[in-house]
Amino acid sequence: MPVAIIETLMPETPPLYSTDEGVVRILGTRVSLDTVLGAFLSGSTAEQIAYKYPSLKLVDIYAVITYYLRHRQAVESYLAQRHQEAESIRQEVEERFSPAGVRERLLNREV
Repeated sequence: MPVAIIETLMPETPPLYSTDEGVVRILGTRVSLDTVLGAFLSGSTAEQIAYKYPSLKLVDIYAVITYYLRHRQAVESYLAQRHQEAESIRQEVEERFSPAGVRERLLNREV
């Protein structure tokens, strides 16, 4: 087999990076892994995801989906952790700033 073909068949690292806060994002963008996989798992194609998020390259979307399919357990564990963190933050915010009566207060505001 020619050397050029062998080099092109080498595996590539997925285009992902982790922020200081532990959020995994697509390399070169601020789009999170959660966002891409959320769209994919909701039935969006890679092309539809690229249309919704123009900062993403189609090839990177396919690479991320491939990474997910090959490492489903680890990625789903990460997504569950992120969901748990988001739920914890939501509860904390609701405790500090109760949503009770917000609609009524807004409707009663003088314009």
